[in-house]
Amino acid sequence: MKKTKRLRQLIEDPEILMIPVAHDALCAKIAEKAGFKAIFTAGYANSASLLAKPDVDLLSLAEMVDCAWRIVDAVDVPVLADGDTGHGNVTNVARTVRQFEKAGVAGLFIEDQVSPKRCGHMAGKQVIPVEEMVAKLKAALDVRQDEDLIIMARTDALAVHGIDDAIERAVFYRETGADVIFVEAVENTGQMRRVISEVNAPNMANMVPGGRTPLMTAKELEDLGYAAVAYPTANTYVIAKAVTDFFESLRRTGTLKGFENRMFDFEAFNQLVGLLEIREKEESYVKWRR
Repeated sequence: MKKTKRLRQLIEDPEILMIPVAHDALCAKIAEKAGFKAIFTAGYANSASLLAKPDVDLLSLAEMVDCAWRIVDAVDVPVLADGDTGHGNVTNVARTVRQFEKAGVAGLFIEDQVSPKRCGHMAGKQVIPVEEMVAKLKAALDVRQDEDLIIMARTDALAVHGIDDAIERAVFYRETGADVIFVEAVENTGQMRRVISEVNAPNMANMVPGGRTPLMTAKELEDLGYAAVAYPTANTYVIAKAVTDFFESLRRTGTLKGFENRMFDFEAFNQLVGLLEIREKEESYVKWRR
């Protein structure tokens, strides 16, 4: 089955789709091995891992697509990508969709922030006029080659103009043809309920530790009516904290002792990244003799 079709099925299923963000191929492979059915590649995680910088629109389209195809290449599950603002006007949006689709993603979202954008849970965001975003969505929908490629519309208007404007925009975006709606940075369950009841579409929630949206379980979000939930920064936060603890300990003590149970050993890590399978494949090619 095509990965685009599989992602659609997962979003349409009654069970909520949990989509963790992985900032590199290794984390994506670990998430797949843990049993997640889809992977997300997104801006803040990419910016942090590649540049050690926050999500303030520093990465180019080429860099974002490069992150996406590496993850697509590493896993067998569908990958959802972060299209940011489309990296420009409608012409740029068209190229953004084409490039991500060529990279093999099963879907991507376009957001209505002014460029340069910033993380959806940061202060100081601005949004473009509704008409401009609708034009971007039309361009995105028009150029996709696979009709099953998910085009998600994200609105950041809640923090700028309030919940009424955010919902109104979400409705317009759905009517334009967006497959999934993502109202970013909702602040309470009351707003969540309004989004679900007033936006007739599969809706995605976003769980950011320390962000504007209260952290809820996947089951709680499913019961509210969400079709999917993303975890955009948690993987990166966990790694940053673990590596901070490790390097501080190593510098202080001069030894790896005390961390053995918090890391893979050589053989276990080789197993994780598939060394045995590679060696077996190599052997299968060289066994032939005249």
